[in-house]
Amino acid sequence: MGTQDQPAYEAGETARQGAPAGRHEAPRQYVPRPSPGYDDGYAESGPSGAAKGLTIFAAVTLMLSGTMNFLEGLGAIINGRFYVVLPNYAFNISVTSWGWWHLIMGIVVFAAGACLVMDMLWARIAGVAIAGISAVVNFLYIPYSPVWSVVIIALDIFVIWALLAPRNQPGLQAISGG
Repeated sequence: MGTQDQPAYEAGETARQGAPAGRHEAPRQYVPRPSPGYDDGYAESGPSGAAKGLTIFAAVTLMLSGTMNFLEGLGAIINGRFYVVLPNYAFNISVTSWGWWHLIMGIVVFAAGACLVMDMLWARIAGVAIAGISAVVNFLYIPYSPVWSVVIIALDIFVIWALLAPRNQPGLQAISGG
């Protein structure tokens, strides 16, 4: 006997064995029902497509920001006279020192973006911290190169937002009551 008082039929056996010879019914086969909650969490086992897309876009943006920082630092080291130094600036650091800082920062930011492409958790955490430090450094660099610094700050703020966006994990739904 099947579940719920319904007979289970073997292959080729008909439901009505006492039926007239002229009437044939299609053979019925027992198909078990999945248990409740069998596939409820399957779709939400990993991050959503949008979260993955934001992470990849943030990684590429980090790599772009790192490249821009590197080139800015390289330009300041090779030709420091290119940048106009304002008198009485709160931070009295030479253009060459800023250049080395940006060169090193660019390499670190690019490396964090490359690791983020591989979706490493530590790279997400480091990416937020590094993008924050990069935004602060470029804020301090605004008097030397205002447009470039503001562009990099905007990229860094976007990276921070994209990396801190929720990733649609089951544990987050349990906490939020969803």
